[in-house]
Formats: sequence, structure tokens, C-alpha cells
Amino acid sequence: MTSTNRRIVLAARPVGLPREADFRLEDVALPEPDEGEILVRSRYLSLDPYMRGRMNEGASYAPGVALNEVMVGGTVGEVVTSRHAGFVAGDIAQVHGGWQEYGVCGGDEARKVDPALAPISTSLGVLGMPGITAYFGLLDVGLPRDGETVVVSGAAGAVGSLVGQIAAIKGCRAIGIAGSDAKVTYVTQELGFAGAFDYKTTTDYRVAVGELCPEGVDVYFDNVGGAISDAVLAAMNVGGRISVCGQISQYNLSERESGPRQTMLFIVKRLMMRGFLVFDFAERYDEALQELAGWVSAGRLRYREDVVAGLEQAPAAFIGMLQGDNIGKRLIELD
Repeated sequence: MTSTNRRIVLAARPVGLPREADFRLEDVALPEPDEGEILVRSRYLSLDPYMRGRMNEGASYAPGVALNEVMVGGTVGEVVTSRHAGFVAGDIAQVHGGWQEYGVCGGDEARKVDPALAPISTSLGVLGMPGITAYFGLLDVGLPRDGETVVVSGAAGAVGSLVGQIAAIKGCRAIGIAGSDAKVTYVTQELGFAGAFDYKTTTDYRVAVGELCPEGVDVYFDNVGGAISDAVLAAMNVGGRISVCGQISQYNLSERESGPRQTMLFIVKRLMMRGFLVFDFAERYDEALQELAGWVSAGRLRYREDVVAGLEQAPAAFIGMLQGDNIGKRLIELD
């Protein structure tokens, strides 16, 4: 086994959209697990929008990444050394290993993955954090009911693509908002969304939402924020629910947008808006994973993985994801 570990650290705090120069690839000594820990050789690294917030300085719902420290991120790979009773060398584990080839993690914080059930990469996507986020963010926060209309922004992404399908499984009519004709085709023809529009070529979002949702919107699953969300909120029905998962349109702005003030809508239409974190449902992860796995096995829940090869490609792949150049779950495959 090698004695060195390649990793990518945060070299500078980005202003606006990150640049590749904000990251640095370096070689360090291979870490050694302490008692109760495991050493995992990563096979796949997850790239997710939340990582942009971790690059900033200041308080948030989780600590930011310190300069010259390894970028955070979920990984899945093979246990090389175990000092935890629940794992042995050769096991497959999903951990928060970060942007590096080898990561040390507490065994109690790792999840054992059975490669016979599904490709191990799914533990970072449909059968991992994105899948769990879609499950609870829609069902527990959005509270959809049979026959309702559910609008999903970021509909072709790792979370949004699952939200629309779960909505359809629950008897709802799913409408997507995505960033290209290819993405619109993907969610409508492959994933079963009832309709969708490309926000990049649409000149009037309110008109587009109205045409696709003639009876209004009952649930909005918000991944993007900004002008798109302003348009959807205007179309909400009385008693509508807004599940706020992300605001990716705002993450790279140097100055905050000044959008329409729509607070009056919440009174007139008795709307409920709730932000959430997947960690809010940590005690119920097994419930979500069991149902998600059943839907995948039955062919009712489809997924796509957007895989880029090579740890050194992670910065460019991450920046591209923030600009919407992925369809489905973006992953880095390590050698």
C-alpha cells in the first residue's frame, strides 16, 4: 500500500464563482486510524452544492473549511485498515472522507454498504444523502397529497430529479424547471414529469409556470431561489407548502439580489414555507433508504450519475456543477 495520500485543499476563499486557483492538489503522509476509526480508500467522491457555502468564512449550519485544509465531501470506498469492531478490511463504507484518496473516519459515523444490492456509487446519490433529502424534503416538509401539483426547481439535479419521481409515486403531478432542453427532455421523457420548461430560454417565468400549472401550485420544492422562486410563489394555491432545500442561484453572488417582497401572499393564501437540512431526519435515515431501495428495485425510481474521472478534476467538475452543466448526481471516480 502507498505511504502517501493525494488530497485537494481549500487554498483561497472564493469571491463569487469559485476558480480552480481556489483549490490546491497536494501529497501528504497517509493518515493512520486511531482506536474506533477506519481508514478508507475512496472509490467515489460526491460533489454537492452545499460545499460552496463551506468555502466561506463565518458561521453557518456547519463549520466552514479552514484554509489549507481538505475540502469536505461524502465518499464511498474500501476499508483498508479497521480499528473498529463493526468493520474489517475489505468492507465497503460510505464516509465523510473529503476530497482525498484516503480518509480516516470514526467507525460509528460510517455506513456499511452492500455492493451486491446496488452499485456502491448509489450510496452517494439515490441511496444516499440526495435520495434522503428528496424523500424527507418532499414528504415531511412539502406534505404532498394525491392529485396535487408539485413544482421542482433544479429538476434535473441529484435531488430534484428524485423529488419529481417521488411526487408521481405519491399520485401528484410533477412539473420541473431545469436549465437546458436536454434536461427538460430528460425529466419529462425519462423520469415521468408531467411537464417542464428551460429557464435559460424562457423570458417570462410567471407565464411558463401558469401554462404548465393551470390549476395553480400546491407544493414547491425550491432548490434555486431567486427570480424562479418568485414566479412559482405567485402561482401558489391557498394552503400551499414551500420546501426550501437550496438556493443555488444565490451562492456565488457578490451582492444579494433585491427581489419582490411577497410576504402578503403568505397571509392571503395561508402558505407555509420551511427550510430544512437532511440532518434533521437523521434518526429516520433507515426508513427512507428502505423505501428508496424498494422503488429503485421495482423500477419506479430512476437515477443518472454524471461521473468525472480523476481526483485532480474535482475543482473543475465542482465549478461546472455550480453552473448547471451536470444531469443527475455528479461524482468523481478515483483511480
